[in-house]
Amino acid sequence: MPKRRAHRWRRWRPVRLAALGLCAVVLALWWRFDTATPTTGAPVRVLVPSGASFREAADSLGAAGLLRSPRLFAWYARVQGRDRTIRAGTYELRPGQPWSALIDALHTGRGVVATVTIPEGWMLRQMIPLLSRTLDIPRDSLEAAVRDSALRARVGTPTETLEGYLFPDTYTFASGTSARQVVAAMVARFERAWRPEWDARLASLGRTRHEVVTLASIVEREVRLGEERPVVAAVYWNRLRIGMPLQADPTVIYALGRSVSRVMYADLEVRSPYNTYRNAGLPPGPIAAPGAAALDATVHPAQVPYRYFVAHPSGHHEFRTTYREHLEAIREVRARARADSARRAQAAASADTAGTAPPATPGADQGGA
Repeated sequence: MPKRRAHRWRRWRPVRLAALGLCAVVLALWWRFDTATPTTGAPVRVLVPSGASFREAADSLGAAGLLRSPRLFAWYARVQGRDRTIRAGTYELRPGQPWSALIDALHTGRGVVATVTIPEGWMLRQMIPLLSRTLDIPRDSLEAAVRDSALRARVGTPTETLEGYLFPDTYTFASGTSARQVVAAMVARFERAWRPEWDARLASLGRTRHEVVTLASIVEREVRLGEERPVVAAVYWNRLRIGMPLQADPTVIYALGRSVSRVMYADLEVRSPYNTYRNAGLPPGPIAAPGAAALDATVHPAQVPYRYFVAHPSGHHEFRTTYREHLEAIREVRARARADSARRAQAAASADTAGTAPPATPGADQGGA
């Protein structure tokens, strides 16, 4: 070998050896981490904030226990030229996934999930906009899904929608979940929430599950204090037992198709099978999604003789057995409400004189029946 070539070889030999060593490290990392067999452990939830760098995302994965060395993972992605664009969001990833799978997830958003909470007593017309906005699903797809005939047959509802059977809860859905999958998951949650022992109570009540869910939805919308659910349920069962109209304000609001702070006398004339002031018995189906507590209270109502109740502005109800007692309770509640209103007005006037802000005024919705 000529001297000049030998000298050049000796000079570049350390660099070449380092390059070979680097290749060996990359191959070792690829073999060790990119061919790992995914485990079947429970998914781990990881938040990748908007604007986070790949290294920050790697640190988040490491903090969640998905990586032993976030620094090596970030270097591995950089060597592959895949450490640039990532998608922010909340991910659900399984431990033991290959590094390439984790990188793919960060790049494509595969594994990104959305969490949505449906409160107790919500109607479909409240749920659908929230689900559409949170899950990026067209409203018309959700409108069609809640009319799915197979799901309606499964729960046994004769109505045109699954109103009342999309159970109120907190749900987590993966990106790309379809409208029908979302609705089916919420129906399945209702079916899990329905307790087997409640079926045994249906015979003693002389009612079907659909009728119980329907009444429970009215109780859910009527009650603001949880401990009053069994008593309100008892009032409605007592009315049904003697053929008395339910006269439930929440059914009128449902029939109106819009939210109102207070039901007026003119509202009671709305023509709808859901208006329990004009129609005896239960409405055709639920008016909202009852939670487990409302369902249990309806299946196990309090043993009380009450047939009437009127609500205080605070949400507490006064219960009575006879109509005469009920009228007296209404006068008492109204007198107390007027006195409270006068005290608030006086306090506001005093605060205005003193140059301070008046206290907040609570709602004056009397509710009740």
